[in-house]
Amino acid sequence: MTTDFRRKTHRSPRDRIVEAARALFRRNGIRATGVDAIAGAADSNKMTLYRHFNSKDELIVECLYRAGMEMDGFWQELERTHPDDGLAQLRTWVRRIAEHLDDDNCHCEMMSAAVQLTDEGHPGRSVIRAFKDAQRDRVVALCRKADIVDAELLSDTLLLLIEGARATQQTSGAQGPSARFAEIADAAIQSFARGGLAPKQV
Repeated sequence: MTTDFRRKTHRSPRDRIVEAARALFRRNGIRATGVDAIAGAADSNKMTLYRHFNSKDELIVECLYRAGMEMDGFWQELERTHPDDGLAQLRTWVRRIAEHLDDDNCHCEMMSAAVQLTDEGHPGRSVIRAFKDAQRDRVVALCRKADIVDAELLSDTLLLLIEGARATQQTSGAQGPSARFAEIADAAIQSFARGGLAPKQV
């Protein structure tokens, strides 16, 4: 099956190139995807691609940056949906992760790129680190807003659970241990919360 963005003619050439690259990187991997394939999928050519991006590495950075921006939109939506309610935001975030463990493209792109871009000097590594740091800061802030006893420890616990759940799903499938991610994450939240929160279905 090929990726074809030719029907999306209303999008700029740059956007089509980035969209095609993200789809191909997810499907085939970063290293296995060449600029010829990206240009073809975007109904473009190498000359146009290099007019917008000086190198494949620069294109990779743009793809990761856009993935991070999409996640920013989710955090903003979370705040609008549950204003000033850190606990509700925290639990909604957990449910969102649980529902999309296998298709959360933003996180998966970052995780996949982190594995594939092994050179610490690759410019994409700094984007990944910034994304991970920002994500941790946001989860810590939610934990503090929810009056969690040790906000940083719970944040790290939940983030490690997410990484483990995604890795386990790759090896054991959706019906393996990762199927209980929401239940385990909520138990962790309860164990850290002040006042002994009652169990909640997630």
